Amino acid sequence: MRLCMFTPRELALERGWPGRIDGDVVVQLAAQTLEAFFSGGGQAREHNLYPLADVALRPPVLRPPSIRFFDDEGGFSFGNTASIFGPEDEIEAPAEAEARFCVAAVVGGDERIAGYMLVNDWQAPSLPPPKDRDFAASIGPWIETDFSPDFDFDGAREAAARNTRLRAGDLLVAPPFATGVPEAGVAGLGALSSSAARSAS
Repeated sequence: MRLCMFTPRELALERGWPGRIDGDVVVQLAAQTLEAFFSGGGQAREHNLYPLADVALRPPVLRPPSIRFFDDEGGFSFGNTASIFGPEDEIEAPAEAEARFCVAAVVGGDERIAGYMLVNDWQAPSLPPPKDRDFAASIGPWIETDFSPDFDFDGAREAAARNTRLRAGDLLVAPPFATGVPEAGVAGLGALSSSAARSAS
């Protein structure tokens, strides 16, 4: 199943609505967010249908409870949950930025992995860590529930859950599979484009 947050282009909605992508149509789902959809067991009533070409795709998870960027299946660093951007958003970078494309697992109900999506973990190499990666992460365009990743996300999930509790919407991000290119994609997960502008500050 391919899930998204979307907004009909004629409406100005920041968060958008949850939807299921079915070919060239988006089926609106009766849930507040995809996190709520997962927490409810992945079931929701279906509402209106919208042509995919007539909607803007928003971040599938607007405010993740946590973001963990993994160096391997056991070691990770935390990301900035307030720096999330959607697949069609241009980001403002504090310095020249480089795209770093990754695959991420999305935690759903019962602290299990619910699906997978793409993440662009932006980096400004001229800034000192950790501020070099603190300003933006682009995610989307959708969450795919039927996907077989190369990375050991089960091991990553176990490491993330140790001595704490995972919540629906937590992101577990694998190391980059492509860097320094304008666009990258993975079969089943779609593609992300890199679009960054220097901020005025």
